[in-house]
Amino acid sequence: MKTLRFYKYDGAGNDFVLLDIRGNNPHLTIEQIERLCHRRFGIGADGLMTLDNAEGFDFAMTYYNSDGRIGSMCGNGGRCISAFAANLGLGHIDANSGRRVLDFIGFDGPHHAEILIWHETENIGIVRLGMCDVAVDSIRRCLDGWFLDTGSPHFVQRVNDLEHFDVCGEGRRLRNLSSVFPEGTNVDFIEDLPDGRLFVRTYERGVEDETWACGTGVTASAIVSGNRNLVTRGGDFKVDFNPTGKAFIDVTLTGPVSFNFKGETFVKG
Repeated sequence: MKTLRFYKYDGAGNDFVLLDIRGNNPHLTIEQIERLCHRRFGIGADGLMTLDNAEGFDFAMTYYNSDGRIGSMCGNGGRCISAFAANLGLGHIDANSGRRVLDFIGFDGPHHAEILIWHETENIGIVRLGMCDVAVDSIRRCLDGWFLDTGSPHFVQRVNDLEHFDVCGEGRRLRNLSSVFPEGTNVDFIEDLPDGRLFVRTYERGVEDETWACGTGVTASAIVSGNRNLVTRGGDFKVDFNPTGKAFIDVTLTGPVSFNFKGETFVKG
């Protein structure tokens, strides 16, 4: 049996098990990760992330879906692991802003994060994460929506009455539509709200269920809709970007992060 010290964070209800593996890589199997993320037999989470050393960066982020398999970039995961790293003392204080900033390497390349607010006593805060650029010609219209990659692939579709929409049923169907998405895709359903915000609900591949928020999905939804103020079941987000005509650059994702708890658990092996 291996003993693991873990930390649990969430970004607007999108929750993760985090492991600091610097100098002590536990080499977890797919089955072990899946069990740790299981909501009945494990800690329970939408995914698991490891924080490791990386030359030239404050840390390296590796993300695993709750099915135990390595995943692509996770926006909320990136924001959560940045808060985790900051709480471990990584990064540095920016001389101009006075905020703690961090640079890390993820699945889709380098990322820059800023801890905008952190309440030490409540263990909650706001984190802004730099996302990858998105080329305009990489966004394609298909079916009744748009397909694009914001670090992870997303199909975005407008629907009516999103509050009562069958996100799991329709999301699962589209996610597995191999004739259109041969490698699968995350699926985001969007609807304009009367207050001007964009409501987003996401079916995530790898989780194979709706999550309460999805950072790369919120980013994809903002880019195709042009709306920078978004709301998910778990909380509000702000997505900023600079459209140049050829690409969306300077993309940032801002939203809430919470440190839930820490503890120790056991895995077989």
